[in-house]
Formats: sequence, structure tokens, C-alpha cells
Amino acid sequence: MAFDGLIINGVVKELENTILNSRIEKIYQPTSDEILFKLYGNSNKYNLQVVISSDNYRLNLTKYTKSNPSIAPNFCMVLRKYLASARIRKIYTTRLERIVFIDLDSMSAEGNLEKYTLIIELMGKHSNVILVNSNNVIINSLKHFKKDEHYYRNILPGYTYESISSDKYDITLKNDFDYFYNNLNLNDEATLDKFITNNIAGISNTFANYSIEKLNISKDISKENIKVLYYYILDLSENIKNAICIDTGNDYTIEQSSSKSNLQINNFIDEFYNLKESNENFISYRNNLLKLIFSKLKKLESKLFNINKKLIECNNIETYKLYGELIVNNLYKIDKTHLDNITLNNYYTNEEITISLDKSLTPYDNAQKYFKKYNKLKNAMSIVKDQEDELQQQITYLESIVYELENASTSNDIDDIYDEISNNVLIKNINIKKGKNVNVKQKRMDSRVHKFTKDQFIRFKVDEFDVFVGKNNVQNDYLTLKFASDNDLWFHTKDIHGSHVILRIQDKQPSQEIINKVASIAAKYSKAKLSSNVPVDYTYVKYVKKPNKVKPGMVIYTHEQTVNVQPEK
Repeated sequence: MAFDGLIINGVVKELENTILNSRIEKIYQPTSDEILFKLYGNSNKYNLQVVISSDNYRLNLTKYTKSNPSIAPNFCMVLRKYLASARIRKIYTTRLERIVFIDLDSMSAEGNLEKYTLIIELMGKHSNVILVNSNNVIINSLKHFKKDEHYYRNILPGYTYESISSDKYDITLKNDFDYFYNNLNLNDEATLDKFITNNIAGISNTFANYSIEKLNISKDISKENIKVLYYYILDLSENIKNAICIDTGNDYTIEQSSSKSNLQINNFIDEFYNLKESNENFISYRNNLLKLIFSKLKKLESKLFNINKKLIECNNIETYKLYGELIVNNLYKIDKTHLDNITLNNYYTNEEITISLDKSLTPYDNAQKYFKKYNKLKNAMSIVKDQEDELQQQITYLESIVYELENASTSNDIDDIYDEISNNVLIKNINIKKGKNVNVKQKRMDSRVHKFTKDQFIRFKVDEFDVFVGKNNVQNDYLTLKFASDNDLWFHTKDIHGSHVILRIQDKQPSQEIINKVASIAAKYSKAKLSSNVPVDYTYVKYVKKPNKVKPGMVIYTHEQTVNVQPEK
């Protein structure tokens, strides 16, 4: 990630001009790796956040807030004890290291001025927030580390804080280029970007690659290329107040600008990570639900497999009846008992048939055993068939949920699906987290009466006609059964999971070309969206019905016509 020493210096330079002398009003810890300080100063209020997650570590002003736990975590309580109403006296970094120091003045309960320093180390999985007193003794930290073979410092209450050392070159010392170049070992480096990041402190790989491309130099390690990049970094570090953040596609970096705006770096960081975390939470939320659905599907499919085995056995019930009849009708011919099997003439086909017997039983008792098995399977067949139909409906319904989740594009879409399945007896005691550390509240709802506005559906304009597409099963029910009029046209892919699609009919009937276009939209919003020739049924809404006690999104319809279309691009 590109939150390197250069960007940290840019953030701190903006904070120096914004929050110095501000007072801490409130302190929160929304998640296990995030601290939020609410500040007041210069007649303005600010939210300063510190995030130490290994993927999204940062320090910046933010306009986004999260819900806070009802009981504050221990470290948050420590910060409140020592820093409540404290004033920010100084904020600074050392060279290009990824460490920020915030010096604070606080009044003790006895009215004495106390000095503290909040140390924010932003170094991937080793990121931390550490509070020390004026003697540089650690009061507490968000993460605790004990010195051993894996860690070289004690970050524990009561220990003296040890600064982090680095063997990389500090470009802010302003030694001349020849000193830098002559004291390097160039044998281990393959490309210029790796050479720079491995030898100069505070430089990310994203910045190195972007700068090399901007300076129009190759990645070959030559003295001239190193020199050009060296002085570019030095100039940027010396004029960091004029730097801005820029988007590089899937990451970001920093460069100088002649039109620097106030808090540009802070605002950019805030927007970048809010979007990144929203996307990560969305993916996590969706994947958690998918995992739950797939687990339930696996159990249902296992049950269906056993049911099908039972049905296969039921298919042989007439055979068991025949065996019983043949044995009874030929008892007078059977002069032996305790046989393993017997061969008799099947008078229905005039063919010889061999019947297995239980030799512990008499022939008559074997016949009764076959009749009993026949009657038992006959009674079970209707029950098992009903169970098969129910299981197949449940599997079909859950497969439709999988389709919805795979095609959801926002957390709100996932919320709607969550609401639907949390109210479904198929999935009991649902407790899925919406992303990281954000709980989703269960809501009770009835898909038949839940209301949606037309803006909540996916909407299209096909010539002068309005087209509406449901995003999930609950929306599909409302769209078809409540929103649409009887004379509107209803579309759905034939025997394929997909969304309900409504073509609003106004004063005139649509042409076949319009119908085909809407059908291609229905194909697009289905599991067959990647196919080239998709059958789509359409009929008037008045012919679409929802039987009692069926799952959301499931309907039956008549008077349909079918067109084969290519999904809309």
C-alpha cells in the first residue's frame, strides 16, 4: 500500500496547519484497530482517525464515522483518562519514517499540567498506537509486544519507549548524491524501483514505479537513472507542503502540484480508504452469506440424494408384490424349506424368474415378507415424493439466492437479501456480520406487503416504454404482484434463475421488436447472461400467480409465449 513516509509527511504538514492547539473533546474506538478523536479548535470541529489494520493503516482527518460499541475497550478508556480535554501542542514526524508524534498538554485532576505524547506507528502488521508520558515511559498501547526472537522491542506499560531504527538511507539528511551512490551495494538489485525502495527510507513501490514512468527513465540501474530519481525524491520531500495525492488506478501516490488545495491529501486519503473499506466490507458481507447458503444447499442436496435412493427403491414395489404372488401361488410345488432362492415361472411373461429368499424363513413367510415390503413402500412413496418436491423447491429457492448475491452490487442489495433469508425458516439463527466488525440487525418482514418505490428497481427506457427489473426475490414479488398492472407484460428466463422484468403498457401495445429488447434485458439479469441464445417467457401480469406458501420470488404463469434472444450488452 502506498501510505509511505512521503505521504505521511504530507498528511502531517496539512494537520500542522489545521489542528494545532485543538482540544480533544471525545475519544472513541469503533473497531479493534481504529481510534477516532473528536477535536475542536479555531472555531471548527474535526474528526482525526488512526487506523492500524495491516491493509488499511493510516492517519487522516475524516468526515466518515462508524457506530461505537456500547462499552468502550480498555485502551480507549486509558486514552480518555489521560487525554480528555487535552490540547494538541505539536504534531511531527522524524525524517521519512512512518511514525507520527502528537505532543499533548493535559490538566490532571489536581490541576497540574501534564505532558503526553501519542506515538502512531504505521508499518503494516506492526502498526500501533502508543501513549507515553513526559519521561518517555509507555502508559499503554493498542497492541502489546514482548521482546523475543520475533520482536526486538517491549511495547508494554511501564517500559521505556524505544524508537524504531532503520538501516535505509535517510534522504532528508541532504548528503550529496555521490555520498549516497558510493556507499551502496548494487549487486543485489534487479530493477530501479526495487533499488530505490530497498535503499531509501519512506518510499513505496507504487511511488517508485509512478515516478520512474513520470520521469520517463528506464528501470535499468545506472548511475544517471538513480541520480534523476534521487533528486526528484529529495525535491519532493523538501517541498512536501505543495504535494498532492493522485489516483494511479488501483492505488495512489504523491507528487508536486502548482494548484495545491487545503487538506487535499487528507481528503483524498479519506475518500480512497472509505471506498476501499466499503468494497471490502461488501465482499466480506456477500461471501459470508454465500458461505451460509452453500452450506445449507449442501445439506439439502445430501437429503435429496437419500430421498432419490428411496424413490428408486419405491420404483421396485411392483416387483416385490409379484415375488409374493408367485411364491404363494406355487407353494404346493415347493417341497423344501430354508432355501436361499427359488426359480419360478412368471405367468405374466411366461419367463423363468429367480427370487431371493431368507432361508431362516419358510416359503410362506418369505411371501408375506415381500407383501409387507410392498405395502410399506407403497405407503411411503407418496410421502417421499412430497419430500422430494419440497426439497427441490428449497434447493431452487436457495439457488435463486445465490444468483442474487452473485449479482448484488451494493451493501443495500445485500441487506435486502439478508432480510429475506433471516425471515426464512430454511435458515435459522442467522448471525452474519456485514463486513468487518459491523453487525447487521435482523428485521422481520413479509415479502408480500413490503413496499418498494419505483426508484428502488433497476429501470430502463426502451423507446417510449418503461421497463423495471427486480433486484431480489422480495422485490420480484412486489414488482409483479403489487407494482405492475394486470395488462403490463411480465418477462422471465425460461427454467433459468433470473429477475422478474415488467414492461409497462400505457396507451399502445409494444411491437415485437420492443418485446425482444425487453426479453434481452431479462436474459441479461439471469444466470444465462453469458449465453448467446436464451429462451425468455413473457405473458400478461394477470396470468402470473403466486401459490400459497411458496418461497419469495416463485410464481406460476400461463398463456406465455417464448422468444430466444441474446442477453442485452
